[in-house]
Amino acid sequence: MPLLLGPEAPPDYSSLMRGRFITFEGGEGAGKSTQVARLATRLRASGREVVLTREPGGSPGADQIRSLLVEGEPGRWDAITELLLIFAARRDHLRRTVWPALDRGATVLCDRFTDSSMAYQGYGRGLGRETVDRVRHVAIGEFHPDATLILDLPVEAGLARAGARGGKETRFESFDAEFHGRVREGFLDIAAREPARCIVLDANQAVETLDAAIWAAIAPKLGLS
Repeated sequence: MPLLLGPEAPPDYSSLMRGRFITFEGGEGAGKSTQVARLATRLRASGREVVLTREPGGSPGADQIRSLLVEGEPGRWDAITELLLIFAARRDHLRRTVWPALDRGATVLCDRFTDSSMAYQGYGRGLGRETVDRVRHVAIGEFHPDATLILDLPVEAGLARAGARGGKETRFESFDAEFHGRVREGFLDIAAREPARCIVLDANQAVETLDAAIWAAIAPKLGLS
């Protein structure tokens, strides 16, 4: 029997005037935040309304949940609790930030989305694809990004970059290298399964070079040159 989402199911985006939802994915230290901001600058220069957001977070309620997930010790939550917290934050983020922006025709750029849940909790923490998909379906239905940029680099390089950032949001960085290796493999497997949506780019290169590669990959999808 199919699961029903009730009156607050995801809106219908069948109209050609809808906005575009583009996500950035990758392991720790991949440089997603930097590249999301650079792409936002390019798109705004083209005259588009751009909403820049991130997960976990992106709405007041989701930001409160974020601190529970990204701070503290790795063992703070078991994998299922972690997954449920992430999707609780995600649903609030979508309802309050992403879906309204898309309704008005904006381009939404999001630093992490459901592929991170699949890679981190499904592959990294061993919950498997089916468990993550079942929770996703209940929480957000069949809503998916229009395009996903996966920034890939070796685990050791990513963790070294992440460690240099400092701050309190180090929970996921604190998991062992084997976990992060599974996360990287997870992202690459997701991309192999969905090549029409996912674009894998080498993140182990200069910021400007990667910026140019991202623009070359995404501009045609948005009808830009």
